[in-house]
Amino acid sequence: MVRERDKDFISLFGAVLRLRNILTAFDGFHGEILSVRDFQDYQSVYIDLYGASERQACRQEKINDDIIFEIELIRQVERSISTTSSCLWPNTTNPTANKSILVSITKAVNSSIQLRSKKELIEHFIETVNASTNVDEDWRKFVREQKETDLDAIIGEEKLKKEETRKFLNNSFRDGTLKTTGTDIDKILPPASRFGGGNRAAKKQSVIARLMQFFEKYFGLV
Repeated sequence: MVRERDKDFISLFGAVLRLRNILTAFDGFHGEILSVRDFQDYQSVYIDLYGASERQACRQEKINDDIIFEIELIRQVERSISTTSSCLWPNTTNPTANKSILVSITKAVNSSIQLRSKKELIEHFIETVNASTNVDEDWRKFVREQKETDLDAIIGEEKLKKEETRKFLNNSFRDGTLKTTGTDIDKILPPASRFGGGNRAAKKQSVIARLMQFFEKYFGLV
């Protein structure tokens, strides 16, 4: 269950988000309710609590009806921010020269619903950055190569039909959503006889979970 102090924080930060949403309608407002880093820190905690609430709901545990998350307001802010490399990396030829840059990137990732699913990808890229890195170009190359590696792993481990799976995901990225209902998802699955026991429904859900994670990780980057 959500603790009382967490409920107070959810209510207070939700009020901040609503106030910020109102103030953005005025030309003279530039988002100075909180400093950028403080806002990111608070938003990160807020999203953590939202995630915990969602997991609690999935376990069919009792949820406090009076808890309201203003997640749509967070998404409205994020819609105006690109999730491409220009959003992630500062304009510098040597990103490792200042440790605060990496701190800023981490805070930006943790405070973003969209970027959280890409956290592992971003952190792995940061590990490769050095003084000779062409950040924009190398980031795009890194994403392309990692996407292929991850997709090949899923296809191989789940024994999916290669061409059908690639077509299915390409259409998903094009349409902006991964369709988990209908016949398209069934077309990429291996024959039921390979499932070992014939539990096709469980296999299908396992595949959907992996493809959804893959889609969220690379959506907006490819």
